Amino acid sequence: MVVNTVHWFRKGLRLHDNPSLRESIQGADTVRCVYILDPWFAGSSNVGINRWRFLLQCLEDLDASLRKLNSRLFVIRGQPADVFPRLFKEWNINRLSFEYDSEPFGKERDAAIKKLASEAEVEVIVRISHTLYDLEKIIELNGGQPPLTYKRFQTLISRMDPLETPVEPITPEVMGKCTTPLSDDHDEKFGVPTLEELGFDTEGLPSAVWPGGETEALTRLERHLERKAWVANFERPRMNANSLLASPTGLSPYLRFGCLSCHLFYFKLTDLYKKVKKNSSPPLSLYGQLLWREFFYTTATNNPRFDKMEGNQICVQIPWDKNPEALAKWAEGRTGFPWIDAIMTQLRQEGWIHHLARHAVACFLTRGDLWISWEEGMKVFEEYLLDADYSVNAGNWMWLSASAFFHQYTRIFCPVRFGRRTDPEGQYLRKYLPVLKNFPSKYIYEPWTAPQHVQEEAECVIGRDYPLPMVDHREASERNLVLMKRVHSEQENTAQLTRGQSPPSSPLMMSPSPSSVAGCPYCPHAVLMPLFPPLRCCGRPHGDPDEAGLPEACGGDGPSGRLLGDHGLRQALPP
Repeated sequence: MVVNTVHWFRKGLRLHDNPSLRESIQGADTVRCVYILDPWFAGSSNVGINRWRFLLQCLEDLDASLRKLNSRLFVIRGQPADVFPRLFKEWNINRLSFEYDSEPFGKERDAAIKKLASEAEVEVIVRISHTLYDLEKIIELNGGQPPLTYKRFQTLISRMDPLETPVEPITPEVMGKCTTPLSDDHDEKFGVPTLEELGFDTEGLPSAVWPGGETEALTRLERHLERKAWVANFERPRMNANSLLASPTGLSPYLRFGCLSCHLFYFKLTDLYKKVKKNSSPPLSLYGQLLWREFFYTTATNNPRFDKMEGNQICVQIPWDKNPEALAKWAEGRTGFPWIDAIMTQLRQEGWIHHLARHAVACFLTRGDLWISWEEGMKVFEEYLLDADYSVNAGNWMWLSASAFFHQYTRIFCPVRFGRRTDPEGQYLRKYLPVLKNFPSKYIYEPWTAPQHVQEEAECVIGRDYPLPMVDHREASERNLVLMKRVHSEQENTAQLTRGQSPPSSPLMMSPSPSSVAGCPYCPHAVLMPLFPPLRCCGRPHGDPDEAGLPEACGGDGPSGRLLGDHGLRQALPP
């Protein structure tokens, strides 16, 4: 019997550690790798141009890699439920493979495709490779319910079997006699489209800060692991202006799109640890950033309301304000607070911001200043943030708004002091807010306090060339604190569901503070960073960062997951 197989790419845009593709090829006579692109979705979805560009670059890179195997990527326009019945007939397909999708929408979509395949007598191969663990097994081990605290999640995975090693990449040897039927007009029929073809205006679009694709991902991974000094010496660099910029070793978008296998990263990290530490067993906390990602995937997988407040049983129901004008000012970087505005400008321009910056703008939008729903902030991140996805994005926004998982709502991020501590000269602000570039450092974080003659000399009059602060931070935060206290008091049972989840008090966490005040619950770097356990209090006033400097951070997904943005696992290992 001739076996004609199709592999359906969604996430998992790679040839390394792709178990469903590898198994699909085994014993097959022909293979076609497809990516289904809905043109309507491109023009109507809440996804910005930087995310679309990253995706298209991933597809171009994947197509280039397949060419080396005498194959190609087939980009097909349409809806999966409409496309597959046609492909099954036209290509005489009797096998379909794809990576397991744990998100509620993905599971619903895949169930429909499995049904269509069954009706067409097409074998379906599905394998888990976007997460480290089988999430359903974690839930089964927890009595059929997802663990709602990180501590419980850690306990459960510690009881599970060791992870399987990554499968070998697809090579000519793996392909064997399996071929891909190609036509001369392949590019016209199935080529990767351009942004212009999808309806985007690219005039003035700057070059990508984060190039998409598996090739770039693997290069960054090796670059990341080459720096063995930080593993051996447990270096603790200070947080500074450069920490806020995109790094050539950042990995978070590549994990989100599956250009980089989380399994490969996990085992590469394990091997490096054992090599440097002479075969000692790595602690569970070594993998903290990956495990937080797994935790949010697990809590979200059976909760179709995970990205909503209403109907979400783990989420505190908070009467947020509806204020479209204030939301727009925040999203467009027009709040009048330079630290907040610079962050939002970087997000729109580059598609990435440091995880401490994410904490700052998330707190400002929600419980800190504007009292606007975390759902609105999540949607903005979904539009602009390269590494945003359903589970981690929603989970972190619930966390940062003190709606679930994190309940120390009295800890509020100051939109002035933290930025000033991180970058006293305002280099970051001058880069992303050039209108303020001539301000003296003394005034750049609070330009409205500068005397009139200083504003005129800087060629930027506040209220004319740059907006006045849209709120009084002290008044707004005090008012919101009263509201938050009342809501949490009234909904204690809901808050209790996800309380007690902080990671164990261990100096091995991903980005510990550089001094004994690591994780102090009165310092902003503990207040809004789930990875930093509250070890002990430094005794400083609320909102005042540690004099010794804040930690060099991973810069990844938080509030979209804290996944290896600029310095990744620099601090992952003990001294």
